[in-house]
Amino acid sequence: MSSSNEISAGVSSSSCPAAPASPISASEKILLLDMDGVLAEVSKSYRGAIIATCQEYGAVITDDTISEWKARGGCNNDWKLSLDLIESYRNEHGKAGDLPTLDAVTNTFERIYQGDETKNIPGLADLETLICTKQHLEQLKDKCCGGTSAKNMAIVTGRPRKDCMKFLKLHHIDHLFDACVCMEDGPPKPDPFPVVEACRLLGVDPTRMADVLMVGDT
Repeated sequence: MSSSNEISAGVSSSSCPAAPASPISASEKILLLDMDGVLAEVSKSYRGAIIATCQEYGAVITDDTISEWKARGGCNNDWKLSLDLIESYRNEHGKAGDLPTLDAVTNTFERIYQGDETKNIPGLADLETLICTKQHLEQLKDKCCGGTSAKNMAIVTGRPRKDCMKFLKLHHIDHLFDACVCMEDGPPKPDPFPVVEACRLLGVDPTRMADVLMVGDT
């Protein structure tokens, strides 16, 4: 999601494993990748869910408006962003009435994004695609490792962990990432925590932060 506030520290063994704290050679680099807008094309999924959620509460929001808000920073949690956009729209257009609760907006968003398998209703998450190719990611992995078996690629995302892992597994790239830092793990970007935590999980010596590259879309 760019839903990032997205606080249980660590990575479960059923998802991306944490790397052992063995030293990393000078020939290796650390690559941290954001997910939305870097790996995942989300204009029809997360952004579509924001627009549709706002519409259910009478707020007409465009993709350009979402981009403007996200460019300001601090808008990684799409549930909270949806609520803020609804409030802003109502204030700007003099709309009366009580605001929906964050829980209500979150439930609406998740229904639209996830869909309902029991009713055979697809969610907008099904529209997400992989921006780069799996082969490209495999090549990046090989270059980062410097010909070794070192663990040095990780995901740093504001998505909830279940959404992160769902995307990685759907596109058969989960094995390429040695750690995932997600919404539940701590403060979101631009707080340094997600990057620092990813490096900790990869066993990166803090004195070698110059060898860490973070790729994001903002």
